[in-house]
Amino acid sequence: MRPRLVALLFATLLVSVGLLAVDDPLIGTWQLNLAKSKYNPGPPPRSQILNYTPFGNKGLKVRAEIVDAQGNKTVTEYSANYDAKDYPVTGSPDADTVSMKHIDAATAERTYTKAGTVTTFARRAVSRDSKTLTITINGANANGQRVNNVLVFDKQ
Repeated sequence: MRPRLVALLFATLLVSVGLLAVDDPLIGTWQLNLAKSKYNPGPPPRSQILNYTPFGNKGLKVRAEIVDAQGNKTVTEYSANYDAKDYPVTGSPDADTVSMKHIDAATAERTYTKAGTVTTFARRAVSRDSKTLTITINGANANGQRVNNVLVFDKQ
């Protein structure tokens, strides 16, 4: 009887964790809508695709594929929890660590740092219908230019 109870509890836990991930409106693939986005300074990229998957204790694994205005592809990746602690970033010219924290169920903040200095701060929000993601980014890029971008993504 005891092994059945343990198996049942384990199965219930797995289903519960899976449902939590499905309830997060950010999970999935998002494509940049250039017509609705604003880049200062420009030029905007040719394309950008974001992929969010569950990670750790209610955290995220993030993969960003960007094709810049000249056609060069960059892939930035990180896995982080919403605990305001630093986690490593790969592939970004603007950051080597990231920290994240939740504001509410649909809104979060992300801070990039490079060599211990904050470079950019982003606030991302998913629309009520879960079809649009808006990311507002402020700070400085790898070239030291001030950045004030509003990126709008459509859920795929």
